[in-house]
Amino acid sequence: MANASQVANSNSKDWLGHPRGLFILFFTEMWERFSFYGMRALLVLYMTKYLIAAADGGMTVLGWETIRPFIVSVLEKAGITGEGVSSQAIASQIYGFYTSFVYITPILGGLLADTWLGKRKSVYLGGVLMAIGHFLMAIESYFFIALFFIVLGNGCFKPNISTQVGAVYPEGDKRVDGAYTIFYMGINIGAFFAALVCGTLGQKFGWHYGFGAAGVGMMVGLVVYHFGRGYLPAEERMAPKSSAQGESQDEPDFWKRVIALLVVFALNMAFWAIYEQQGNTLQLWASDKTNWSFLGFTIPDTWYQSFNPFFIFVFAPLLDRFWAMQARKNKEPTSVTKMGIGCFLVGIAFVVMIAASKVVPEGEKGSVMWLASTTWIFTMGELYLSPIGLALVSKVAPKRLVSTMMGLFFGSIALGNYAAGFIGSFYSVIGYDRFFAILVVLGVAAAFAFFIANRPLRKIIGTKS
Repeated sequence: MANASQVANSNSKDWLGHPRGLFILFFTEMWERFSFYGMRALLVLYMTKYLIAAADGGMTVLGWETIRPFIVSVLEKAGITGEGVSSQAIASQIYGFYTSFVYITPILGGLLADTWLGKRKSVYLGGVLMAIGHFLMAIESYFFIALFFIVLGNGCFKPNISTQVGAVYPEGDKRVDGAYTIFYMGINIGAFFAALVCGTLGQKFGWHYGFGAAGVGMMVGLVVYHFGRGYLPAEERMAPKSSAQGESQDEPDFWKRVIALLVVFALNMAFWAIYEQQGNTLQLWASDKTNWSFLGFTIPDTWYQSFNPFFIFVFAPLLDRFWAMQARKNKEPTSVTKMGIGCFLVGIAFVVMIAASKVVPEGEKGSVMWLASTTWIFTMGELYLSPIGLALVSKVAPKRLVSTMMGLFFGSIALGNYAAGFIGSFYSVIGYDRFFAILVVLGVAAAFAFFIANRPLRKIIGTKS
């Protein structure tokens, strides 16, 4: 976090009880997430319903002749062969690889910021790279090149925008947890409108319009960040490399805190393996197994991607008040316990989908309430885990490694995202009920692992963390 003088210089007045710099970061991240989730809402549908068939039919997609055999070999090693190697299975694997790289490159982006560029320059670089990637998505032949640009850009942008939230507060400020909840609402406001705008443009007017709108959103985010930079604290100068060892030794429990966070990150992977079915298999359920007709109108099924962010900005303030009430009674769960609750909720949410798989007949479409109920439950789980994890890294990570540790936090999400794609490959192979049951078991098991780890981790990271 920034020291008091840095914060005072850049935030002369608070707004709504928080430094103004928080809201610059809020709107920057809102537009960046608009671009990211707008593209994500279309990605699996674009591949399954257009790109893969076109590429197999002879349309030029640079890298397809190399990537397709590799994906098929991965599926065959997993036991998915013959007719099981469908467009859906291939798309799920590509989705898993893409989203895992999206979240693993922040490790490199954090290191880049901590050792060379600094946070601000890394945010600029990341935003430009992502905008280029989104615009390239409008050209079929550049599909994998576009994903490459988005992956690199996100790696530079994501950890360095997130750590700046903690930097606008003086060390020890009790508002930091609330700040990350507000910041997280910005993420989800962007995601909510992304599905409505990019999803509708992509499905109603053409895929390229949806991807182009995502690129425009990223550019707007960069403009907000640039003109609001005066409200952000000045960056600390990079410490000379020769002093790194001494500084690490001066910080109390340096390595214990690093190891404690790594344990949290390892358990964090399971949550994201389940949660990311939202952009993968649940989007396919929304497209193929859900009735979207209301009062004579047919709503684009990509609007499903707006359910989760809508629930977040409705329930995040209520949950924040609930935690504040618990804190006054000295009953608020620790961060690790909250993350365990998040895993439990995301797992049991899929009990609803097991019921849906039993009730909705094969070849027919069921009520949208199946998806709405599932999404509401795992959204509550997300609020218990994701912003809490961001705040935990900001509070516990050694100062010199805060961007790097934030990158590792996103790296754990990366592995979870790949697992989401790998698990999703079985969606159309083993039966819907068995598929959703796997997700229930995984979430509940991860929750109990968090609960067991709570007590030893509290001794390292503090009873209030």
